[in-house]
Amino acid sequence: MIKKWLPALGVLFIVISLISITAFIVEEEESELGALTFKERFNEKYGIFALSLPNTLDFAGEEVPFEDVEVLERFDKELLSNTYFQSQGLLYFKRANRYFPAIEKVLKINKIPDDFKYLALIESGLTNVVSPAGAAGFWQFMPATAKQYGLEVNDFVDERYHFEKSTLAATVYLNNAYQKFGSWALAAAAYNAGSGRIEKSLEAQKVENYFDLLLNNETSRYVFRILAVKEIMNNPKDYGFHFREKDLYSPIPTYQVVVTQTIPDLADFAKEHGISYKILKYHNPWLRNTKLPVLSGKSYAIEIPREGYHRVMSGIESQYPDIKEENHPSEENVLPDDIVSPTDNQKTE
Repeated sequence: MIKKWLPALGVLFIVISLISITAFIVEEEESELGALTFKERFNEKYGIFALSLPNTLDFAGEEVPFEDVEVLERFDKELLSNTYFQSQGLLYFKRANRYFPAIEKVLKINKIPDDFKYLALIESGLTNVVSPAGAAGFWQFMPATAKQYGLEVNDFVDERYHFEKSTLAATVYLNNAYQKFGSWALAAAAYNAGSGRIEKSLEAQKVENYFDLLLNNETSRYVFRILAVKEIMNNPKDYGFHFREKDLYSPIPTYQVVVTQTIPDLADFAKEHGISYKILKYHNPWLRNTKLPVLSGKSYAIEIPREGYHRVMSGIESQYPDIKEENHPSEENVLPDDIVSPTDNQKTE
């Protein structure tokens, strides 16, 4: 009986084997096809593109010499670096929407070219960061230089973190540097490296402008980083940045409380004004302690957010039409009395 079925079993075994082999071959082919399709789809959806460089560019009205290949390549490097650092780029756009209007006004009043708002952006990302060397605030002043420019720096108050006062001090520094060098690009370089270093480099290398100087890596990149950020922020879609108005950070309306007496507990002070200690420090990062001693004859203006600050949305300026004017210096009072103008001090030295 068994012998009778042996031929049939043999045929069945052969058929099953052929089916298995065929399935294996098909599976392998489908696997290869799938991998090929995935690769094609990946290449179709993702890519890193070389950037089309602008034909001309200027910094504060001073033309960038793109006919110099080395200059062009340095700009290309910074443009690529900032274009493909997408998360940082988007944060730049978001924060600039909140802070640039105020910075632009102070620069204009003090006769500093508008391009210098991008200097603050590359220095700090418009955040109150502290560098490894100890420079702090939006404009990254060192403690000694901040004091030279009239900013108060101690255990209780650090006006390097004061948005308006530090911006005013930066304009004084930049005006001094421009008067010294006659070039805004060199003034920007001096802001990074110090006027003394730039002056010595110009003398030693027997040149007269920033683009001809051989400098340390950070300062040689400095103006080009400003230029790259300027180019991207003026043409966001050309560099792949897409956002809606509501995605940006709106200015937050505040009013000022002038204090002439010591505040023993800033948490209590915050509570008295209907906000938390955290929110008080957020709007007044220059307050560096839990209390604020106030000497006789001295006063401080503390920013308090208006009611509804925690629901800031796009279009808030329509709810508070005076927001752009109320917290910035008037043209009649450009510099506070305690902002001085040293003849030649370096920011970083």
